[in-house]
Amino acid sequence: MDLQDQLKNLFPDHEASEVSTDSLKPKGDVPLQQEPLVCKYEKRKGKATTLIEGFMGTEAEFKILAKKLKKELNVGGSVKNGSLIMQGDFRDKIMQLLVSMGFKVKRVGG
Repeated sequence: MDLQDQLKNLFPDHEASEVSTDSLKPKGDVPLQQEPLVCKYEKRKGKATTLIEGFMGTEAEFKILAKKLKKELNVGGSVKNGSLIMQGDFRDKIMQLLVSMGFKVKRVGG
């Protein structure tokens, strides 16, 4: 008995729903965002951090995007107050990944 079967036994009336990652892809020629994402570098407590700001989707979509970026770069990070904070200076790699996903990206600072 796997986890899904156990959950169905515990909660028979619950309908499972998954967040689709298709909403992160641009639809046709129209980009998902009108304004570009801002990718900037900061030092926090003496350590390098990369911030991504300006995402105009839902918080769930932003968390999916953050998870995808963190997994691709093998780094830690978090989503707080509408911005993604990633450990390390990965502006170039992040910008390449976001452009390949169809986002417009603007580099700020350095």
